[in-house]
Amino acid sequence: MNTSSKPSLLAVALAGALVLTGCKSIGPGTVSRDRFDYSASIADSWKQQTLLNIVKLRYMDQPVFVDVASIVAGYSLQTGISVGGTVSSAKAVQQDFVSGAGQAIYTDRPTITYVPLTGQKFLAGLLTPIEPKNIFFMLQSGYAADFMLALTVESLNGVRNRSVIAGAVREADPEFNRVLQLMREVQAAGAVGLRVLENKDKTSTAVMFFRRENLPPETLEKSAEIRRLLKLPAEQKQFNLIYSPTAGGDGELGVGSRSMLQIMQAMASYTEVPEADVKEGRAMPSLASTNGTAKSEPVRIRCSEDKPADAFAAVHYRNHWFWVDDRDLRSKRAFTAIMFIFTMIQNTGDEKLPLVTIPAQ
Repeated sequence: MNTSSKPSLLAVALAGALVLTGCKSIGPGTVSRDRFDYSASIADSWKQQTLLNIVKLRYMDQPVFVDVASIVAGYSLQTGISVGGTVSSAKAVQQDFVSGAGQAIYTDRPTITYVPLTGQKFLAGLLTPIEPKNIFFMLQSGYAADFMLALTVESLNGVRNRSVIAGAVREADPEFNRVLQLMREVQAAGAVGLRVLENKDKTSTAVMFFRRENLPPETLEKSAEIRRLLKLPAEQKQFNLIYSPTAGGDGELGVGSRSMLQIMQAMASYTEVPEADVKEGRAMPSLASTNGTAKSEPVRIRCSEDKPADAFAAVHYRNHWFWVDDRDLRSKRAFTAIMFIFTMIQNTGDEKLPLVTIPAQ
């Protein structure tokens, strides 16, 4: 071999090493994967946390809420290649050789911060009745009136909903169930709406109104029946929404809205529990409606010893699985509604969040 050409072996090897160790960012490729993976994980954990707290209430256990405050995903990739060799003379005993070594170090170091939802403002939000206008805004956004009102209100102008009080069930007034049915029908016909008016003192008032223009006679009759059942003036078209467990005054619709804790207690009353836990006094007795059906219940939480195969959300508690069937659209809709309601009340005010320090890579 010509000794003058032997150094080219090292030159080729060195050029290959430079190509292999070229800089390439790994960050952009992680964005789409991490965004969807983390959002799915947070959504699943939220559903499980909500379900667990509802089941806990059935067992008279303390509900606890923990929020994910921040997620910082850090990645690093370190690569290296070393190349060495020897070019010998023609008379040397050893032959020419080239040696190489490679190394790659990949690090995935996420930092996730959890914040327990506590404090006076959060507890007040948990115990304070939801503002009536927020409930009716959800009706405006497309939630069915019969479903949302059955879930979030104790009464409408003094007409009472089904309620759980001191471990006992009080069934809804027949007029309340009829109002919910009619509200769903006039909502579908576009005959009821909501607007917010600003008062002179810069505060806002939510006003529910009934349309009368360009509506068929049967829809107008349903609107009139709603006013009769709720004892509202027959000729009045709009009513100010106020919080009141009793009938409102002139031009007002008294809405006895529930607190978030009341909503969860109502949902806990539809939870199946093992009969042995009830007999031993570990869980509250069944509070299922005496005249309702599974189809009319706003949510149905099932119980089994084995882990369910097709669950929207499932938690393991006291050696049993509590779960919501993924094919139960009504129960799934209730959990989604609770998420929005939680967003309304989740306000920790000026409470300080933990300080996260991310070390430099």
